[in-house]
Amino acid sequence: MAGERAFVDINVKRALLREYLKEEVKRAGFGGADIQRTPMGTRVTLYTERPGLVIGRKGDSIKALTDAIQFDFGFDKPQVEVVEVENPNLNAQIMSEKLASALERGWHFRRAGHSTVRRIMDNGARGCQVIISGKLTGQRHRTEKFKEGHIKFCGEPKLQWMEEGFTPAKLKPGIIGVKVQIMHPKARLPDEVRISDAKEASEPVVPVEPVTVTPAGADAPAEPVQTEKPSGPKKKKADAKAVETPEPEAEVKVPAEEPKKKKAEAPAKEIPAAEANTQAEEPKKDESEKPTEGANDAVKTE
Repeated sequence: MAGERAFVDINVKRALLREYLKEEVKRAGFGGADIQRTPMGTRVTLYTERPGLVIGRKGDSIKALTDAIQFDFGFDKPQVEVVEVENPNLNAQIMSEKLASALERGWHFRRAGHSTVRRIMDNGARGCQVIISGKLTGQRHRTEKFKEGHIKFCGEPKLQWMEEGFTPAKLKPGIIGVKVQIMHPKARLPDEVRISDAKEASEPVVPVEPVTVTPAGADAPAEPVQTEKPSGPKKKKADAKAVETPEPEAEVKVPAEEPKKKKAEAPAKEIPAAEANTQAEEPKKDESEKPTEGANDAVKTE
């Protein structure tokens, strides 16, 4: 039980510290506080709209805050950091404070609620809900809700993407509670599926195919091969077609036709026509004589 009481006491201290900081930093636009316990002490991070008002001249205001955190609330070695909120219109706590101040200045609750929702959605929020509860128009308590966009009420998406802020507004009929819930613009829900385009899907696959197929039996290193592979296959196919079709025809036809042309052209250029006819007739006589001599020899042998 002693350990449980210690946890309860620590959480009560943190809740009281948040309420104190909320009142002290109200003019600067209190956007939340993060309290963490570290080996070096207690780190308190303040998110504000105007950090200059929190720090003060020469750091007087922030020194007063650190002394109050240490002596009044009993935190050891507090370290206070002030962080500026990037977009105050998407901070639920800041927007709830602005809505409460508008109600205190006399705005009608419907006008204030609709303007707050429109302002939040114009800054890129995926969803927003404003709940105003209390004595709005009469002596009877009632609740009014202003909703737009996508809202999650339970589960992990709410814990991860939903931000909630609460501020009470003090009016003559009584206190009116103002609650603002905002879904982050970058929220990605579990039921949302993104299908990539064909180009995106093909880009990572193209360089992988040639790398796995071609390097087998190649002596060159892998890096130059990868750069040459995308343009290589097309050139190889074109060379293969050029080698397959024209080369065998040229090897067969050229050697058969060239000697005939050379024999026919050579005597026409160098030797006159009369001599060419005599030379052409002489081998015929020799050919006719040769078989006769062989035949006579054959007769003699018989």
